[in-house]
Formats: sequence, C-alpha cells, structure tokens
Amino acid sequence: MKKSHLFLILILLSLISIFIGVKEVDIKSLLNFNKEQIEILYLSRFPRLISIIVAGSSMSIAGLIMQQISHNKFVSPTTAATVDSAKMGVLVAMILFSHSSSMKKMFISFIFALGGTFLFMQILKKIKIKNNIFIPLIGIMLGNIIDAISTFFAYRFDLVQNMSTWLQGDFSMVIKGRYELLYISIPLLFIAYLYANKFTIAGMGEDFATSLGLNYQLVINIGVIIVALISSLVIITIGKIPFLGLIIPNIVTIFKGDNMRENIGYTALFGAVFLLACDILGRLIIYPYEVSISLTVGVIGSAIFLYLLLRGNNL
Repeated sequence: MKKSHLFLILILLSLISIFIGVKEVDIKSLLNFNKEQIEILYLSRFPRLISIIVAGSSMSIAGLIMQQISHNKFVSPTTAATVDSAKMGVLVAMILFSHSSSMKKMFISFIFALGGTFLFMQILKKIKIKNNIFIPLIGIMLGNIIDAISTFFAYRFDLVQNMSTWLQGDFSMVIKGRYELLYISIPLLFIAYLYANKFTIAGMGEDFATSLGLNYQLVINIGVIIVALISSLVIITIGKIPFLGLIIPNIVTIFKGDNMRENIGYTALFGAVFLLACDILGRLIIYPYEVSISLTVGVIGSAIFLYLLLRGNNL
C-alpha cells in the first residue's frame, strides 16, 4: 500500500470521526454557521482528532526506534518498562506535587520513563542470549516489578482509583486546553527521521556501528530520550495505550522491509490510521456510550501480537 493510499484512508476516517458523537453534528448546520455545532467541532471533535493522530503516529515511531536500537522486533515502550516507569513518575508527581501543572507532571514522568528505559538497555547489554522472545519477557518482568512498586505506594497513599482513572487510555475527555502537550511530540518525530539511518546502524551492534565511525552511545541515548519523552507525553494527556508501538512497526516491516528512513513515514501514517479506526469502533460498539481506547486497542492488538509471535523468526 502506498503512502497516498494511507493518507486518503486517514482523511476518510477523520471525516467520519468528527461526525460521530453523542451530540449530533451535520453538514447542513455547519454550512449555515450554526454556532453550537461549530463550537462542538472546535472545542471537542477537532482536539480529539488531532490527539488521536499525533498519539498514534508518535507511539508507533517510538516503538520503531526501540526495535531498531535494541535489535529486537518485540521490544517497544510497553515491553521495555518505559510506560510502567512513566506511570510511576505520574504517581510520584501526584504524591509530592498534587497541585502542579500538567507540564510539571509530564517532566517528572519523563525522568522516570528515561530512567526505566536506560535500566532496561543496561540489562540488555548484560544478557548474552539475544532471543526474540526472551528479551521482551525481561522487559515485561522489569515493568511488572516497577508497576508492583507503583501499586504499593498508590495503595499506601490511597491513590489507586486516581491512578486508574488518570492512566486509562481514553479520548472522551480530550477537549481544547487538555491535549496541547502532545504537540511537543511533533518535533520529536522530525528528529527521529533525521536520525533514522543512525538508529538503523546502531541496531546492528556496537562494534559494527563504531567501526563505521558512529558515536554509538550518543545515538542510543538520543533514541531513548525520544521514546521516553513521547511515552510520558501520551501517558499524561491520553493514558496507557497498549500494543501500539509493538504491532505497527512490525506490520510495516513485514511489507516494507527494515529500512527505517523509508519506513518511518509509513509507520506514522499507519499508526494514526489504526488508532483512529479503533477509536471509531469503540464509539460505535455501544453507541451512544463508548469503549475506552485502551480496551479496543488491547483486544485487537493482542490478537495481532499473537499472530506476530506465531510468525516468530519470519519477522
């Protein structure tokens, strides 16, 4: 499938998305400049659409970067303890800085996500068995340990319900003034594109990358920083979206190969299309109510993940 086809699908789904909701919006009223209808689009539907596109693109590219620098197709922010570490950062912010701004919470979440991802990468260096399945299992175990610690302190400070509400992936609460932090992800995507070839070389191993004159550790650090920052931004504004950074890069790789510079555009577009399609499905299943995006993506993503596991070494 060409990029132009993905782009057309994205436009079509975007048009469908802005006309789906509890409050009906119709073209005739918009053409007549109905104030209430225009406000619904401006305050709710457009912010929701933009946040879906940006979150889908950025989390997919974050997964692509993690897979390149770890040289493992099953590593992503959700299987490398990045998201769980970001969750711990949110908890720390809620305990110590309960009345702080979203920007401050995002920064604390970013620091924890960065630390958790670096810890995973250090563990990865120590492991001699570079098995496709074994490596992400280590990341999942590390993430579960971090999550268990977060849950303990959440119980200790009576914040379990607040944490669950905050971190459940959900676009229904996205309105103007509550999603703009995601815009920070956009320049990160351009940086990822500029470093795409270097990430690819770094993924071939430290010795090989160094022999080509690449500053291996610097490139790895840049990749980890991009992944951690994107993950913390999405956690703060939307919540946890499982599997997205894992399955999208793999699907693109199956059809387009391993050239990251060429794949990055496809990954961003396909990630946005996939997340938007899941969001529309979640709004239609029990209309006028809606299913959270974390549940919709979790169900569909888990089925795709099982398929990828069965493919094994054919990835």
